[in-house]
Amino acid sequence: MHEIPGRLDHREPPDVSRDAEYAPAHDVTIVPDGVLARLSGLSRAMVNSLHHQGVDQLAPSLRTEATAPDGQIEAVSMPAAKVFLLGVQWHPEWKMAADPLSRAIFAGFGAGL
Repeated sequence: MHEIPGRLDHREPPDVSRDAEYAPAHDVTIVPDGVLARLSGLSRAMVNSLHHQGVDQLAPSLRTEATAPDGQIEAVSMPAAKVFLLGVQWHPEWKMAADPLSRAIFAGFGAGL
């Protein structure tokens, strides 16, 4: 993705501490009325970014849940899923207790929402 003109470099910074590697890197815009918005009540959030690849085109059954400032899809859901189905491009498990969006994701997963 970092080679595509106009895209952010979503990779982790090289040669830094683990805390710096997983530090918040960019914000995401959360799609209204989606799973993330319903779980968290947020419209924007800061996330870490450690990925080299990303979604270019969604399958018809998926829905965009959040995007980065460069338009990169950062989270998806499947509205017709009978179980909790949410995919994110960041690591919500990193220092989860300190992050409201991460807590909301794991609470939703635990509740099977």
